[in-house]
Amino acid sequence: MTPSHSPDVSPRVPSFTRLTLADIPPRVGLFPLTGTLLLPDGHLPLSVFEPRYIALLEAALAHERLIGIIQPQIHSETADEKDPPLEKIGTLGRITSFTEYDDGCFSITLTGISRFSLLRDELTARGWREGMIDAASFAQDLLENSSIPLDRDEFMPLLKHYLDAHQLKTNWEALQHLDDERLLTELPMLLPFTAVEKQTLLEASDMNERATVLLNILHNNTHTS
Repeated sequence: MTPSHSPDVSPRVPSFTRLTLADIPPRVGLFPLTGTLLLPDGHLPLSVFEPRYIALLEAALAHERLIGIIQPQIHSETADEKDPPLEKIGTLGRITSFTEYDDGCFSITLTGISRFSLLRDELTARGWREGMIDAASFAQDLLENSSIPLDRDEFMPLLKHYLDAHQLKTNWEALQHLDDERLLTELPMLLPFTAVEKQTLLEASDMNERATVLLNILHNNTHTS
């Protein structure tokens, strides 16, 4: 008897570690969140309970599993409206885990893939917003970062002063063992910076500029607290 072989079937959705610019669709569902930052290679846990965003999540799970995280325009006079104008740069996130609950709500984790420029957006029939995006300007987000010259002798004392000033507790030993890239990805997402500060960190051209922006924010917040 000839042994049977499993058919050679390609996955419907490429692994998020293998995504290229060609895999990024021109349109993506948008999840506007004030004060929320997702950076490339970062991990963002979210609870999804509003019906229109549950519909967005279900649509994303049925296709590329991609969602755009973007802030409402920070200085907009209509910031309190249901569908305010949006910032021009957001981050494409891949749904890498999700749990559905009995009440229909979800807990998900998004892994940051690449930043994008928002060209325009429109309201869908199911209530969530869909954006036409262009990620070409952020192709470097899909590449492995080169070494980052983070001056820890300057950075770590500033970070400690910031945490102390804001009465934030952390596992300092574990924090010190993170490499520079992970520090510069996780800390901007976790620390309670303003929406403006988080958008500035998002729009930094590369890791080196992000390190400079983060140092400035820590310095300014420490000396004004």
